[in-house]
Amino acid sequence: MNIIIIGAGIGGLTAGIGLKKYGHQVTIYERVEKILPVGAAISVWSNGVKCLNYLGLTEQVKKLGGIMDHLAYIDGKTQQTMTQFSLDPLIHEVGQRPYPVSRAELQYMLMDEFGMQDIKLGIALTHIQETEDHIVVQFSDGTEAKADLLIGADGTHSLAREYVLGHKVERRYAGYVNWNGLVDIDENIAPADQWTTYVGEGKRVSLMPIANNRFYFFFDVPLPLGLENDRKQYKALLKEYFADWCEPVQLLIERIDPERTNRVEIHDIEPFYKWVKGRCVLLGDAAHSTTPDIGQGGCMAMEDSIYLIRSLAINTNSLQDALTRYEKVRSERANDLVLRARKRCDITHMKDPEITQAWYEELHQEDGQHIMKGIISNIIGNPLD
Repeated sequence: MNIIIIGAGIGGLTAGIGLKKYGHQVTIYERVEKILPVGAAISVWSNGVKCLNYLGLTEQVKKLGGIMDHLAYIDGKTQQTMTQFSLDPLIHEVGQRPYPVSRAELQYMLMDEFGMQDIKLGIALTHIQETEDHIVVQFSDGTEAKADLLIGADGTHSLAREYVLGHKVERRYAGYVNWNGLVDIDENIAPADQWTTYVGEGKRVSLMPIANNRFYFFFDVPLPLGLENDRKQYKALLKEYFADWCEPVQLLIERIDPERTNRVEIHDIEPFYKWVKGRCVLLGDAAHSTTPDIGQGGCMAMEDSIYLIRSLAINTNSLQDALTRYEKVRSERANDLVLRARKRCDITHMKDPEITQAWYEELHQEDGQHIMKGIISNIIGNPLD
């Protein structure tokens, strides 16, 4: 088939790589002229790594990943360890180590694997129209292209989603702002082989190791929507929001480079189940934009890609049949995880102070089994189990 993918993000690229391996002619159109990933890094949990393994990228993702052997929650003010445990039982249970990775490095690796010659940058989708035998797409440069299948992997502001649903979907503000970036590993801030999260007051400061001796960090603060975003004020604001927090948090704030730090107001969208219209199918954030609170957004996009590739390969009744089967299986799983992430978001960010305080108290009694059970429940059910 001749396939057009809208969006050169993680989902679009993984779909493109896999579809090429099955002999399809694939072109990716991306509206931005230069790829500047939103977010410094991404948690590629074991289900996401398995998707990359399936595409033959085992060594490539391993090279990008940090070694994360332990997990810990720390009281942000007192620096008391609330819980700390090994992730080995989780890795053995699901059959694959997770890898926190630089989002940019992952995206560039996928672009190289797909082939830059088939990625059209700086060209935005403007219109979709179907004929009896094809789907025709028009672009911002005045050109148009015809394909057998259009994959809308165009993110949370998806135009393809608007075509499929027949209306625009409003995003829902999750109630907090996230600052994220990369710093060199310093064990005065956190152990080099551990996912460390400082918590308190509905706020989080988290660090994960990625390749080349770096931490991926993020700060979460519950705040109103639409506050001024002044990069020059990032350090001052973080010092204000975390004024009485422990020394490692203060050290991290000193180390960040505001010019290389991202600020994101966190949103999701209400789950929906219509992902297909004719020859157009949705994938990734276009289908299930979620908060990052369980670290499954990118993994879900990769799962979508693998399941779509396989559905097209093994269900030969018709294109519509293959797409419908994809829609049914993936919408149920992805929408469940959107709601899980929303629930975790509300607990973590003190939507109800009593519930969040109860969670903090539970962490002091946690031996790792409950947390790992929750992570494993997010991982299982993927298309490569």
